[in-house]
Amino acid sequence: MIKRLTRLNTDRKIAGILGGIAEYFRVDSTLARLIFVIALIPSMFTLTLIYFVAYFIIPKDREV
Repeated sequence: MIKRLTRLNTDRKIAGILGGIAEYFRVDSTLARLIFVIALIPSMFTLTLIYFVAYFIIPKDREV
């Protein structure tokens, strides 16, 4: 099976980006969100911009 980075419909809080990243790297989605929030503190503008760009670049998961 080909490994693809997608925004998840099932494991999402806002847009499913961090859930998709967690699935891609095979880590817990809570850990991915925690790392994102900790990294967000010193670089709020940069990570927020990256998150919104990722929203438009990463395709949605096709599963229902």
